[in-house]
Amino acid sequence: MINRLRRLLLIFTAILSLTASLAVSAELPEFELILRQHLFYPQRLEVPAGQKFRLIIHNQDDAPEEFDSFDLNREKVLFPGRRTIIYIGPLEPGIYSFFGEFHPNQAKGQVHAVSTGDADAD
Repeated sequence: MINRLRRLLLIFTAILSLTASLAVSAELPEFELILRQHLFYPQRLEVPAGQKFRLIIHNQDDAPEEFDSFDLNREKVLFPGRRTIIYIGPLEPGIYSFFGEFHPNQAKGQVHAVSTGDADAD
């Protein structure tokens, strides 16, 4: 009987933590990049500083690419025709470069993390 109660409590705790994590991830702001003909669109992506966010990259090319950023400490293979999600942040205000490792001279861009005051000044 005690083992059964423990098992039910464990299942309940797992469901509760999964529900909480889904709720938190649903509240994250999302930003989207498109990879087309070995170029990222937009090449300059403005995001809020100090806040974690979800970056969604849609590779519209027929070949894989690797999203790479030393500044953001992220590296992710982008499969052709697929969307990839990368969680980033929170970032300090500044400019963070990224590139496609397979086409580094073409596929490149920047994430501009701006504080709320900087965004209002534009």
